[in-house]
Amino acid sequence: MKRLVLSIAIFLAVASCKTNPFTGKSTLNFYSNSQMFPMAFAQYDQFLNENKVVKGTTDAQMITRVGQRIASAAERWLDANGYPGYLKDYQWEYNLVQDETVNAWCMPGGKIVVYTGILPITQNETGVAVVMGHEVAHALADHGAQRMSAGMIQQIGAVAGNVAIQDPEKRNMFNTAYGLGSTVGVMLPFSRSHETEADRIGLQIMAIAGYNPDEAARLWERMKAQSGGQAPPEFLSTHPSNDTRISNLTAWAPAAKQEARKFGVTSFK
Repeated sequence: MKRLVLSIAIFLAVASCKTNPFTGKSTLNFYSNSQMFPMAFAQYDQFLNENKVVKGTTDAQMITRVGQRIASAAERWLDANGYPGYLKDYQWEYNLVQDETVNAWCMPGGKIVVYTGILPITQNETGVAVVMGHEVAHALADHGAQRMSAGMIQQIGAVAGNVAIQDPEKRNMFNTAYGLGSTVGVMLPFSRSHETEADRIGLQIMAIAGYNPDEAARLWERMKAQSGGQAPPEFLSTHPSNDTRISNLTAWAPAAKQEARKFGVTSFK
């Protein structure tokens, strides 16, 4: 059983279907944009129909403005680094939704939602750019498709184990151990690596868009304060801890500014 979990972890590490342009690494991805985007666009439209979209306010206009700057910065970077046309199938859309949840997200293909509940923490346009850069980075790096691909491998492992083990008691033991081992040992670290990657890519994009990457660590300090320190241990979470993110973002900010200078950006909002 341990060998099976290890085999899946190795497969996740080495299987590749697409290259992440921001890292140069091969990624686990069984799904094309033509498969992911129509599904994401339909889900996005359904979400907007079922929720209160804020239109015409200063905050709504800010969300659109930041989103457009972030998308433009991403395209500039991709074009300059040998990936022209990478975003040709993206259909960017930026919406502010009335909801007190502290959250924002970007679906595959560039469909973005920011909840009003996060605005007191972002505080200003640069804070929104931190959040938007992170969420857009998830879409640019195909993290949604990678999560689905990893989930498929996890399910295949579970089915294989249940087929191979005939004894019901041993099968139950396998299911319990496999579920815990594959989640804590593979899926959660996989998710945390995506969050860390999105933090780093997002920091770079926001800097190219003209926003000060130093503000990213400050935003997460506010996130930490807002949570009251209530969080599961990092190894049981889908996300890095607030302290880990603050440390990383502080360390990466100078490199993000240096990258932005390559695009003529020498001052930051």
